Amino acid sequence: MLRTINALVERARGAHVPVIWVRHSDEDLEAGSNAWQIVDGLSPGPEEVIIEKHYRDAFEGTDLEQALSKLGVGKLIVTGVQTDMCIRSTVHGGLVRGYDVTLASDAHTTEDMTRWGAPPPASVIAHTNLYWSNQRAPGRAGGIVAGKDVDFGLFAG
Repeated sequence: MLRTINALVERARGAHVPVIWVRHSDEDLEAGSNAWQIVDGLSPGPEEVIIEKHYRDAFEGTDLEQALSKLGVGKLIVTGVQTDMCIRSTVHGGLVRGYDVTLASDAHTTEDMTRWGAPPPASVIAHTNLYWSNQRAPGRAGGIVAGKDVDFGLFAG
């Protein structure tokens, strides 16, 4: 997954498509802790925005919409972790706020929460890809695409 995300980030940069990073903290994930850091192997560029969030939806209580507006972004490609929490909340949050939201089908993951009754991670990822593959709303759409198939020409301003 990290290789896929890195490849997407490098291709976006090469196509002059803005890259925005999102980092979560809450009572269980303390800001500044090792677990809070962006994982080794992913490196935000010096000019790239990092959004600090405290809720599952990256739009909720943050300035993500202002950052997207400033950059002229109307279409999103989403990658990351916690498929069943942060990813699902953020893709829905983007769609209801008027963005076209594409989920990179092979660039999101989640931890094993089967001990609490959740399906295994592979099933969570597959189900999320299934239901997001045909999301629609008036004037906007959701969808999925494999990382290698993302056409950044569709995202360029």
